[in-house]
Formats: sequence, structure tokens, C-alpha cells
Amino acid sequence: MKNKTLSIVIPAYNEGPTIYKILDKIKAVSLINAIEKEIVIVNDCSSDSTAESIQNYMQSNPKLKIIFVEHIKNKGKGAALHTGIKKSTGDIIIIQDADLEYDPQEYNILLKPIVDGVADVVYGSRFMGGKPHRILFFWHSIGNKILTFLSNMMTNLNLTDMETCYKMFNADILKSLHLKENRFGFEPEVTAKVSRVPKIRIYEVGISYYGRTFEEGKKINWKDGFRAIYCILKYKIVK
Repeated sequence: MKNKTLSIVIPAYNEGPTIYKILDKIKAVSLINAIEKEIVIVNDCSSDSTAESIQNYMQSNPKLKIIFVEHIKNKGKGAALHTGIKKSTGDIIIIQDADLEYDPQEYNILLKPIVDGVADVVYGSRFMGGKPHRILFFWHSIGNKILTFLSNMMTNLNLTDMETCYKMFNADILKSLHLKENRFGFEPEVTAKVSRVPKIRIYEVGISYYGRTFEEGKKINWKDGFRAIYCILKYKIVK
């Protein structure tokens, strides 16, 4: 019987100097139940050395299965995720940012409820459990709590961290969703749409968080927060 595969979808934009670091971390992870890894990287028309860095890494690590896709124009994180999801071939899919805010060693924490057969979707929460959590921005944390609260109101879920990057899905379920948001609206949209899947089993587990400052490359801003609110309300109505 063929081992299952975890597809790790990475949207990348101007991460040239550091993307090798997250790839090294992914390479070092040993997954439970002999699950294999497939890395799907979508370069969203970066203006730096991202493409060259990825190509060099692929040449240096020929045994690591990497699918590399490039957008010819910048479309946004959500659009890169749409492309990566379509290109993935694994049984399970997880979203992984190209930065170092989330730790791939924790994939197994999210995988366990799925391989145990109790979950279809697992969210990695930065706000539950005793994992390390870098202290950064007060208003970002308040904004996150507001967005999660509004999302829960619209979906009737009780998540603690709707905006988390670490979302793991049964691949068939994720690919069945008609996703439209091209930027950071991906998070509330996918949450709203997955919540409507009949008999869906959604779990949440605690993860660590090594946040970046804007000087270190963080890209989300207050405009994305307002877009998220719009998406939460929109996808309560739009199927």
C-alpha cells in the first residue's frame, strides 16, 4: 500500500535571501506514519532573487520532491495558494508561509488528528497550549481576536485563531472548494467555505509562533484587516 503524501504549499514573494531556511526546516522533518513530503512553491512574481534561490535549492537537493511554479505577474498570496493547491498531488495539504514564523517540526501535531481518523481539517492555533509565542504587536493581537470572533459568529465555529497560517486539510475537501480571494482574504474565505461542508470535522491544536516585524519582512497591514472583515461578511452570504 502506497504511503500517504503531505503537500506543503508555499506562496513566496521576495523571500530570496531566506527561503532556503524554511526549506531546510521542512527537509529535516520526519513525518508520522511514514507520510511522504511534497513541497509546492509558487513564486508570485518576486522582484528579488526568490526564483534563483529556489532553483539553486532544487539543484542542490534532487531527492527532495519540489514542484516549482511561477506567476508571470504579482497576484497576491491567495492567488498563489490557489495555484499551489491545484498543482499539489498529496492526500493532505498544509499551508506554509515562506518566512520563519511557523515551525515545520510541528506538522506532526496537526497531522495526528487526521491520521487518527478523527479530523478532516486541523488549524494550528497560536493562542492555545504552552508553545513559544514571540511578543510583538498589541493591536495585531486585538485585530486577530476581532477577526476570529466575527468569523466564528458567521460560521458557528469556536476557533481561537482563524487567521493562522497553519491550516491542514484533507486534499479532496480543500480542492472541492471554489476559492476566489487573491490576497489575505483567503483565511476567512476558506474558513467560511470549509465550515459549510456537510459533516466536516474541524480540530484545532496549539502551535508555536515566531513572528516577524515589518523590518524583518512582515507584509500584512491594516488594509488587509478591513478586507478580512469584508470577506467574513461576504462569505456568510456567498457560497
